[in-house]
Amino acid sequence: MKHIKRTATAVALAASALLVSACSSNMSPHTTQNAADGRPIVNKENWPKKIPTSGLTKGLTLPLEAYMASYEDQVAVEQAASDLQQSCMKDYGIDLTLPLAGANPPPSDNDANIERRYGITDRAEAEKYGYELPPALQEHTTQTMRDLSGVEVEVLTGHTKPEPPENPKEVKAGEPLAAPGQGTKPARAEYNGKKLKTGGCIGWSKDQLGVRETDPTFVAQLAGDSLMQSMKDDKVIQAIAAWSSCMDGKGHSGLADPYKAMDQGVTSDGKPTPESIALAVDDIDCKTQTDLVKIWSGVESVIQDKQITDNQSQLTGIKEQHGKEVAAARKQMAALTQ
Repeated sequence: MKHIKRTATAVALAASALLVSACSSNMSPHTTQNAADGRPIVNKENWPKKIPTSGLTKGLTLPLEAYMASYEDQVAVEQAASDLQQSCMKDYGIDLTLPLAGANPPPSDNDANIERRYGITDRAEAEKYGYELPPALQEHTTQTMRDLSGVEVEVLTGHTKPEPPENPKEVKAGEPLAAPGQGTKPARAEYNGKKLKTGGCIGWSKDQLGVRETDPTFVAQLAGDSLMQSMKDDKVIQAIAAWSSCMDGKGHSGLADPYKAMDQGVTSDGKPTPESIALAVDDIDCKTQTDLVKIWSGVESVIQDKQITDNQSQLTGIKEQHGKEVAAARKQMAALTQ
């Protein structure tokens, strides 16, 4: 059960990291090419579908998805915020180009991670990649941004540039040197004769779009709970047992649930092997034979319907806030193209 809980948590929180800080990436309305190989930095063809169009989850959605922000909407808000930040910086005489948003899409559109929520579900992909993600989703587009001077950091963030650590060796690779409030001080009052904005240009951009700092994981946590609850349901227990028996009959013994198959099938180097592909195909065939995905999602949908009823007010507020932010973002983007 410990493994299942880790998986459920990962499923529930997988997409909560999609919207990174607006100061770290941005999607420009014009086409920008990757200078390294000529590919577009932002390729919407690689973005996840809002609703799966193939496999056992084709056309499948869960009730809580209505309250989850889509990847496209998150990118829109991020892009609009970044555009505003660049405009704000220019007002202080600072030219700053932020990286593009949407360059490294996740495999799923939202926190439900429906395509792999019940294990792998697309046989065509399994035949090619086994349990691995398609190559386009394994690639990472790295974008560089020039190092900002101390005053530029102040104008952008509303606080001073973090001081380097006394012992750089203690900082792990990829970790920021400091976060606001950790080794930083409030920014100066003005620059180039203009008063700095509260929270810097980043804070100002959020205010312009009506972005509110709300709990980003509430809906994801509900989704994690619903998955855990569903696995205690007799229908799901029986369906998983039937799947496990089917897998045993195909020579894959000891697989208690589809997550165990994923653990066994994922390769250390991210490259599928004939064995992992065979396991993946049998996995999906057994899901088809036992109707596992339909049974499991049906049970979970009932659980989520009750969650929605029990948390209707908070969920409605989250959905309305998402809507306001996205509408403001798209209005801002449209203004730039006129």
